[in-house]
This record gives sequence, structure tokens and C-alpha cells, in this order.
Amino acid sequence: MTALEEKVKEKVNAIIDPETGLSFQEMRLIKELKEKEPGVVRIVFRPSSPICPIALKLAYDIKDVAMKVEGVNKAVVYCRDHLMQETINSIINAPVTTSTAITKK
Repeated sequence: MTALEEKVKEKVNAIIDPETGLSFQEMRLIKELKEKEPGVVRIVFRPSSPICPIALKLAYDIKDVAMKVEGVNKAVVYCRDHLMQETINSIINAPVTTSTAITKK
């Protein structure tokens, strides 16, 4: 695992699921985290239910946290095993525009 993958993993696993109060690590939601090229991470997650009503919010939370990690220039997030995964994946990974930008804080 690269140093950047370790940093992103630590931050993403610390996200708290608002419905359960458990961390992503405790719920084992992150299924894959890989630095595909320098500064670009790919994160695959699986919500706790195939009909999880907040799966899109979870995807945004993952992307937001990953983008705040120093060294990350792009985060690609994929939802798996969810009824609306195709829609969620297309929304969360849509080209960034001014109105949809998630910026580093």
C-alpha cells in the first residue's frame, strides 16, 4: 500500500455512518482503495444495504474526505451492490463544474 493510500484509508475509514453511528472501518464499507496513478485514488465502497437511502451521501462524504488528503488530486468513487449504483457512480464521478466542485479546505 502506498503512503497516499494509507493516508486516504485512515481518513475514509474514520467517516461515521449517520444512521448507525459506526465508522466506515467498523462497518467494513470500503472494499477497495488504490492509487491508480500519482495523486489519483480509486475507492470502492459497499453500503450496508442494497437499498440504503443515503448511499449517494456516503459517496459524497468519501469523495470529500479523500480530496482533503494532501497529495490527492482526484478521487474516483464507486458504489457497489446497490440498487442505484449506476446512477450514484455517474453522479459522483461526473466531470467537475463550478457548481459541483468539491474543493480542498
